[in-house]
Amino acid sequence: MVSVCQRAQADKLSFDERMEIERGLTAEFATTKVVLPRSKKPLAIQTDGSYDAVVWTQALQEQGPAARLGDQVQITRVQIENNKILIEINGGTKSGHWYDHVQVGMNGSTQPVSKNQNTPANGTHLELVFNGSVPSLKSADIRQMLSRVLDFEKHSASQQYFETLPEPIKKAIKEQRPVNGMNRDQVMMAMGKPRSKSRETTPDGDEIEDWLYGDPPGKITFVRFSEGKVVKIDESYANVGGTTAPPLPPPR
Repeated sequence: MVSVCQRAQADKLSFDERMEIERGLTAEFATTKVVLPRSKKPLAIQTDGSYDAVVWTQALQEQGPAARLGDQVQITRVQIENNKILIEINGGTKSGHWYDHVQVGMNGSTQPVSKNQNTPANGTHLELVFNGSVPSLKSADIRQMLSRVLDFEKHSASQQYFETLPEPIKKAIKEQRPVNGMNRDQVMMAMGKPRSKSRETTPDGDEIEDWLYGDPPGKITFVRFSEGKVVKIDESYANVGGTTAPPLPPPR
């Protein structure tokens, strides 16, 4: 059987794989298997899961812990560079967490996405370092490489939230496409982070927000939100003859 580390020396990472890694890891929860020091400079982890304990200990002594053994943490940003993947934990070293204020509505009530009251106030940064450029990988491979430091086995809050969604929304998320009626979180689960966003307020006071996905040449997807819900989806192919993709089928 070919190991992840061996396969990591194979093909170069594709654009679709980049999107899958960002979509698959961003907002994911994990339980720490070691103490994570707080550090603005990313703490390096090799693809076999090893790391320099001396460097980590020094960071711990200088900055203190971002998470103790057994704490629940969240990946809040993923950035892929030439030979490394940068991973922001709990908002990095910024004060406070954006997800502390996020609530999920169900059956007429709301509850916070983050339920761990012991989550530290400070975050940190990790970097998964490759021998050469980042190869062809998926988010599941990254989880395996980080498994000596982070435990992803428990269901995350995003997975639990996914199970509460209506079947048409679930189906669209699995097929990685937006549909009318989705909220921003659901579009993020389906499509990942947009390439750009724009926002305006109409004369009637409605808040309109447009998200753009894709890069030319290729498929470009425009998603329009009104009052937090998707109301319009346009797809076209830029610089490849000017053809337009057929409209998306309605949710079933």
